[in-house]
Amino acid sequence: MIFGILALVVAALFAGAAFYVSFAEHPARSLLEDRPQLQQWKPSYERGALMQASLAVIGFLLGIAAWWQTRDELWLVGAIALVANWPYTMLIIMPVNNRLKEIALDDAGEESHALLQRWGRLHAKRTMLGVLSTLLYLWAALS
Repeated sequence: MIFGILALVVAALFAGAAFYVSFAEHPARSLLEDRPQLQQWKPSYERGALMQASLAVIGFLLGIAAWWQTRDELWLVGAIALVANWPYTMLIIMPVNNRLKEIALDDAGEESHALLQRWGRLHAKRTMLGVLSTLLYLWAALS
């Protein structure tokens, strides 16, 4: 059962970090003028992406191990929900990320502002996947 408990902890860390970005950091960033908004997003994204990607993979692997150990499908579904952040990010969010990274700080304006607003809406879906995974893992742990 240790794999399941660890999977739950990692999924909760992922969900908590994503929740913080969606409900605190990004709304606060959105209050800034365009240049400082983009200037703050760039290093924040780089640091956050590494952490979130790692948590998604580790939580997925732990969830798969818990499923293998228990054969409870809730662990498998939770693992799939958590790792779904990878293809979602690569296919849907990465084009926005790449365009934002290409914009020089001196060129920040309407385009960067619109892209950052879109990024926030897209990131909220990552938050939902993290919360879903956490709830599925919790259900599995309690059943």
